[in-house]
Amino acid sequence: MALELIPIGTILAVLTNQVIKTAQAAKDILVEKDSFRVLSKHLFDIEPVLKELQLQELNDSQAARLALESLETDVKKANSLIEKYKNRSRFYLLVRCRYIVKEVEQVTRDIGRSLAALSLANTEVLSSISDQVNRLQNEMQRVELETSHSQLQIINKLDQGIKDQKRDQSFANDMLEEIARAVGVNVEPSVINEELESFRKEKEEAAQRKEKAEEYFLQQVIAVLSRADAAINYKELRTRYLQRFQVIVGYDEREKQIPPLNAFFCPINRTIMVDPVSLCTGTTCERAAIKAWLELGERTDPGTGEVLQDTSLRPNLMLRQSIEEWRELNYCLRIRCCKSNLASGSDELVKEALCQVQELVREDSVNKDWIFIGGLVDIIISILGNSHNKDVKRKILITLKEVVKGHAKSKELLVESKGWDYIIPCLGRDPSISKEAVALLFELLQDRSGWNVSACEKLSQQCSAILFLVTLLRGPEVESAEYAKKILDKLLDVDEENISRAARSGWYDPLVDRIVQGPQSSRMSMVRSLVNMELVDANLEIIGKMGVIPPLLEMLSDRSESKELSLRALVKLSSCGANKELLAASDVVSCIIKLMFTSHERPAIIIKCCELLEKLTSDNDGIKFLVDGRGTQLELEPIITGLLALQQSASSSHVRRPALRVILAICNSEPELVKKAVLAANGISIVLPLIDDSDSEIREVAINLLFLFSQHEPHGVVEYLLRPRRLEALVGFLENEDKSDVQMAAAGLLANLPKSEVLLTTRLIELDGIEAIVKVLRSGTLEAKENALSTLFRFTDPTDVESQRIVVKQGVYPLLVNFLRVGSVTAKARAAALIGNLSSSTPRLVVATQPRFCWCFSARVPLCPAHGGNCSVASTFCLLEANALPELVELLRIQVHATAYEAIQALSTLVREGSPNRGASVLHEANAIKPILEILTWGMDPLKEEALGFLEKVFRSKDIVERYGSTAKLLLIRMTGRNIHDESHIGRRAARVLSLLERYSKSSTSILLGI
Repeated sequence: MALELIPIGTILAVLTNQVIKTAQAAKDILVEKDSFRVLSKHLFDIEPVLKELQLQELNDSQAARLALESLETDVKKANSLIEKYKNRSRFYLLVRCRYIVKEVEQVTRDIGRSLAALSLANTEVLSSISDQVNRLQNEMQRVELETSHSQLQIINKLDQGIKDQKRDQSFANDMLEEIARAVGVNVEPSVINEELESFRKEKEEAAQRKEKAEEYFLQQVIAVLSRADAAINYKELRTRYLQRFQVIVGYDEREKQIPPLNAFFCPINRTIMVDPVSLCTGTTCERAAIKAWLELGERTDPGTGEVLQDTSLRPNLMLRQSIEEWRELNYCLRIRCCKSNLASGSDELVKEALCQVQELVREDSVNKDWIFIGGLVDIIISILGNSHNKDVKRKILITLKEVVKGHAKSKELLVESKGWDYIIPCLGRDPSISKEAVALLFELLQDRSGWNVSACEKLSQQCSAILFLVTLLRGPEVESAEYAKKILDKLLDVDEENISRAARSGWYDPLVDRIVQGPQSSRMSMVRSLVNMELVDANLEIIGKMGVIPPLLEMLSDRSESKELSLRALVKLSSCGANKELLAASDVVSCIIKLMFTSHERPAIIIKCCELLEKLTSDNDGIKFLVDGRGTQLELEPIITGLLALQQSASSSHVRRPALRVILAICNSEPELVKKAVLAANGISIVLPLIDDSDSEIREVAINLLFLFSQHEPHGVVEYLLRPRRLEALVGFLENEDKSDVQMAAAGLLANLPKSEVLLTTRLIELDGIEAIVKVLRSGTLEAKENALSTLFRFTDPTDVESQRIVVKQGVYPLLVNFLRVGSVTAKARAAALIGNLSSSTPRLVVATQPRFCWCFSARVPLCPAHGGNCSVASTFCLLEANALPELVELLRIQVHATAYEAIQALSTLVREGSPNRGASVLHEANAIKPILEILTWGMDPLKEEALGFLEKVFRSKDIVERYGSTAKLLLIRMTGRNIHDESHIGRRAARVLSLLERYSKSSTSILLGI
């Protein structure tokens, strides 16, 4: 129907409806929203103008109809523009945003002009809103729309990249990410590929519309974005590689390059073209070269010299495609050559191949995929694992880094293959290798957003990775240490268990940091890890110095689980001496005592408290660390009393065992407390039953304690031991050669028990106790031997010859003599005393020898020079027969009071009352008398007194007086101070010996004053 036949009111109503619909549709455009919103706003502003015309009954004039027709046409253009871009690819809308803005701007201005014409045709009708209409049509005619700054930056960056012919993947990744973010598309391969497919359709539609410029531009954009990780179609890449490779199969294996066609060269710069464009003459040149040619003012064909009638440039897509295919075929040739060199087994050819691989991936990122598809990476990884050439390994690591750099798929493939297995061990190799290995590892863990969490989690599963990284962190190579630190920090962030792994590898900072200032859950986890670690003292000391003890002490006031965990950690740390000092300075003992004795704690807490006290008092430290925070010694008696009480109240050996050890350590270091423990805390009665405990360690510690207690209260011990099966247990401890301290304590306990307990002695003999003691003398520790020697006094009492005989029969005598020679001072003294006990019985055991004759011989049986009879070790315990005399004399010469005292007593047993000549003569021949005289010059009074007693016996021999009298008189006179009436005991005894000398002297002339 002709417009003239339609009522003007109907036309106006239809137009108003179209304006409203178009304005609404403009609001829903996704890209260049600001521009379309401006259009929408103006269209909505036109609506009231049109409605006003309806109300005022618009004049049906030719001018009015023409104005409405023009406005309707422009609104339809706007609607067509909206429809054109409503369902287009979002990528397309962004890359074409500058053109879209211009189109929207133009249609807005056109509508403004049509509105102005309508206003002129209806001036009177619109008089009431003329100002509003004039303002609106002026705004629309003068509207200037601009692309948003952020979108413009993206487009400019993309245009520059295309112009610079950027083919690297990192640029493609950046562009794709920026475009996707700008249009609200998720950078996921499936979403990106869908969007790119839509974008490709836009290019095909442009080709169908024969819009060559747009088609070429879209093709360039697609070429750039398709190189991005998220956009790569690996199936297509593989197919393309295999197609190319199939072509080069016909080429000789030695062929390294397919020569380029002449058409591939630009006639201007004679290089192979990348972006070929054709001139109107048909000549093809590199775009950049011909542009520069034209900018210089040249208007001739650079190839033919023909004058150019048209300087426009048209992309030569077919030639470009041919060049790209030629280039890719050469890539395949080079990949084949590299593969052959890698498989050759020659280090030099392998290094040459690695250099070629680096060149390939730098030239075109497609080669990063193709060397994987071609199997080169698998071969390279295998060489990395098997080669012993450091330079080859280093070059492989550098090459792999080039391959995976900025390429997500390559990283994924390398991580999922056995790459980890060969790369990670390189972290622990030569510094030149480890440096490249850690740089490669760092690159593998990166993705577009920063760190690849999935790869980090996989790395965490590699047992040795953290150990190697910690080693690099603490190594001399700064760059390697920096990489290692960054990787470790991320691994610790990804999985808290890695903090424990790092600590087990010797890097304790993160662990201690979490314990000191981490959240409660993390703190608990880290303390648990600390408890479960195997750490030597040096490591424990480091952790202690890093400040882990104060937060652990704070945890003692937390809930029960936290408290027990803290105690376990403190027990572990207290294994190191340096940490004991830190613990003591932190007043830990006061806290522990309070937990143990003044609160109702679970048994598990009490156990750990006891173990901590045990650690603090171990290693002979005793009471050193039982102090408060100021270093003041704590009151120890209540501690011992409480620990002894635990032996009665606690049913678990896990409590009683460490508590007993603490008591033992305190008593060993503070002897005064032993008596208090025995008397005030009734320690004997508490500890005695423990020697029958089912726990062997408790029994052993109990024996050690009883050894100490028995020095103060032996009778209660005797009564207990005489009960059935008790003494057998004690003998068993003597026979325990695996526990030297227990053996020593058992021997010491027996030594402390009263010798007057005949029944005890008898029972020990019956139970082969002497045999057990002799074994200790043969193979025990020095302390055990000393105690065993003391125990023998019970069996060598001169009044009990039968006991002595049993001792001698067990082979004790040679052992005693050996102790005189090589034992400690204590052992020598005790051995000498025991020999003296045995020797004192010899005179009674010697049988007076009668002259006996043989039918065949008249030789007499040799007699003992000291005892005048038939002596032997076994029958008479003669010390001469035991060869003890020289050793006893030697004890006199070494000038030690304890040994000299016992040696004199033993030697005195050779001099019989009433007939001293034999013994004195033997002693003279053994050079024993002179060193005894010398004792009068250096010995203390008790020793001098013993020496005087000895001299009093031997100077009853006139022969001895004649030999030693003069020397002795001088010494004795000095002792008496030339005053025979010296009132001191030793002076009186010295005077008595002087008198004896006078009596047996040849001369009757006295040299004593006052006689």
